[in-house]
Amino acid sequence: MICPFCAHELTRVVDKREGTDGKTTRRRRECQKCNRRFTSFERAETLDLLIIKKDGKREVFDRVKLRTGIIKACEKRPVSAGDVEKILDGVEADLRKSGSEEVSSKKIGELVTKKLKKVDEIAYIRFASVYRQFADLSDFEKELAKLSKGLKSR
Repeated sequence: MICPFCAHELTRVVDKREGTDGKTTRRRRECQKCNRRFTSFERAETLDLLIIKKDGKREVFDRVKLRTGIIKACEKRPVSAGDVEKILDGVEADLRKSGSEEVSSKKIGELVTKKLKKVDEIAYIRFASVYRQFADLSDFEKELAKLSKGLKSR
């Protein structure tokens, strides 16, 4: 593993733990040149999922791209990095459990909004506004009405 600080190729594993999801291995490493420590994660390689976009084009599922969208929706909200990772893990697990190699972008948006709604309503509205392409204030009002109706029934 190459050190991210000095690019030296020799590092040693200081600590190894199973990830909270049971599907990753977390390793604390120390560079043998600069002695700085960093974390690496190991995850089993799986088949690529193809995403069918609204225009019919296909692209490979990009976890980083999805993380970026979720993080933007959660900006300045009390949503931890761990919460974001749990949402990502849950969405990816749901997609892989489906057994299909291709999935629509609409399905991904639905999964993310469902999971974000449980974590933070404001982040949910932000994500939904982009995913559902809200055109004007009335679209926000309709979604807020649905959200407040759901809160009253609790």
